[in-house]
Amino acid sequence: MTPLLCTVTDRHALAEPSLLSEHIALAVAAGMDWIQIRERNLSARELLAVVRDAVKVAATPQHANATRIIVNDRLDVAAAAGAGGVHLGEASIPVAAASAWRRDANLREFLIGASCHSVGAVRGAERDGADYVIFGPVFSTPSKEQFGAPQGINRLAEASKAVRIPVLAIGGITEENAGECFSAGAAGIAAIRMFSEARDLAELVARLRAAR
Repeated sequence: MTPLLCTVTDRHALAEPSLLSEHIALAVAAGMDWIQIRERNLSARELLAVVRDAVKVAATPQHANATRIIVNDRLDVAAAAGAGGVHLGEASIPVAAASAWRRDANLREFLIGASCHSVGAVRGAERDGADYVIFGPVFSTPSKEQFGAPQGINRLAEASKAVRIPVLAIGGITEENAGECFSAGAAGIAAIRMFSEARDLAELVARLRAAR
């Protein structure tokens, strides 16, 4: 099975924050499965503009909506921009509430994801209606220190076996250790710097897909 690849945006991880739109366009052109737009310290209007532009790029005929745009935390912005899903953290609205909204809005294709840091949370997210979870941090990484010590490959394997929905690994993911995540049962990987710092994003995507 081809692994799911998700780039998580952070304009401050780029050479210049103004390169965000270019990075999104490159990710779409490279055939990234999901682009999770996680841009903190933007107003709702500013975030809406970013997401709308990303949705427009992903919808161009040459890409045929191969890349899904997912908005971190802000269900309202995701809905207003016509994004393909929302990704919820521990401080976001509950997965069950987002699932109820999706059902009432009759948006069956709209994805709901959740960040999870324990096997119990993974099970709970599936129970409440999440379509996928991002689990971590698997490896040590400064950006995930707030979530405690790395979970490790064995815990990732446990989480992947605990549910039927896709489990994506995050936290310290590199091209070198991505294969370990796939071997542990992860359906895919999510990363910020590995993708934002890639010299040739399309080639990296191709190599990761071949690594499974």
